[in-house]
Amino acid sequence: MKDKLDLARGRINEIDGKMAKLFAKRMRAAKSIAEYKKENGLPITDKAREEQILARCEELISEKEYKEYYRSFQKGVMAISMNYQRKLIDGAADEVGTTLLSVDLKDGSYPIIIGRSVLKNVDKYFNLNRRAVIVTDSGVPESYVQAVKNLCKDASVVTVPSGECSKSFARLEALLGTMAELGLTRDDCVIAVGGGVVGDLAGFAASIYMRGIDFYNVPTTLLAQVDASIGGKTAVNLGSIKNTVGTFKQPKAVVIDVDTLATLPDRHMKNGMCEAVKMAATLDEALFCRLEALEENEIYGQIEEIIIEALKIKKAIVEDDEKELDKRRVLNFGHTFGHAIEASEGIGTLLHGECVAIGMMPVACGEAKERIRAVLEKLGLPTRYDGDINAACGYISHDKKAVSDGIYAVFTDSIGTYDVKRVTLEDFKDLVKNTFN
Repeated sequence: MKDKLDLARGRINEIDGKMAKLFAKRMRAAKSIAEYKKENGLPITDKAREEQILARCEELISEKEYKEYYRSFQKGVMAISMNYQRKLIDGAADEVGTTLLSVDLKDGSYPIIIGRSVLKNVDKYFNLNRRAVIVTDSGVPESYVQAVKNLCKDASVVTVPSGECSKSFARLEALLGTMAELGLTRDDCVIAVGGGVVGDLAGFAASIYMRGIDFYNVPTTLLAQVDASIGGKTAVNLGSIKNTVGTFKQPKAVVIDVDTLATLPDRHMKNGMCEAVKMAATLDEALFCRLEALEENEIYGQIEEIIIEALKIKKAIVEDDEKELDKRRVLNFGHTFGHAIEASEGIGTLLHGECVAIGMMPVACGEAKERIRAVLEKLGLPTRYDGDINAACGYISHDKKAVSDGIYAVFTDSIGTYDVKRVTLEDFKDLVKNTFN
């Protein structure tokens, strides 16, 4: 019996030797693929190809009892290959002080590059050897726009007024008209340089012009960098109701230059921090504790790291639920009443992050409520609403999360956790009134 065991083990050793050589050859091929992906700004993961490989694996094994095991084996090999490619690409990015995140979706995966002084190198990540329309707003420093334009083969700039007023059908129609006058084709692209308003407007236009052309994003506000830069939501407002008409349009790539925050007004820095607090409060207790422990000036001193951590949170949620059918609803924490305040007060009166900060208070419960309040107030964000509650609550039924007999609202009673509940509009209104009255 021992001889039989030794013989079988000998065969395994021989096979393992052959597999080791094949494994090394496979990893060398993976390295070549990583180099090509980096040069062309392609995502590390191609889920469609992965499924094709796994399906083919089952056909390669004739013994039925081994099929599922070989599939699992191949998945493990693919995971190792992806990790190796990610290390090669991220390692190369680290050499120049940047971080690369890959948003891996079934269709439309894209890289996000975060660093300092990377604005001057966007041509490494964007395909600019074609015509482009750069969309920006009047509040964005001209030097940022010019830095991108200088790297384009043929670019025109469209500047819209700063603020939510530019997320309108009139501005969208004017932008589309300009794109048509310039003769943009499906081979050309749109680039947003600015905050969330510009990203929404430009992304929406790119999604519907000729049924879709390439879109790149260069967010220059903290709010856009930690939130709007990732996820693919684009929209315009319908009157005073935010984001009612829009599409999902994933960018081809995103470049976040942290140095652009140097010209951002203090109020807008606080505005952006609200979204980081939101994500930490519901999904990342460690990040929230970090925000609790730091003084306000220390938080901004570590802003690049905080942006990266916030993006990692949202990246994981978007990859799991791209079209907001389930888990992605958590990202609406504070937005139900927040959007109602924006509509009631008039778009532009209070900033988005200020409204979301107030909107967190009715849906923060238990020990989470005072901890969230303390962090928001430390950052100089409002936590009370002194406006017309009845008027604001009247807009809740227009929220995108509303359903026929109520609304999906996100609650947390313990930092790092959340609960999505379907509540009636009347119950939600009562909750708001009890919070602020």
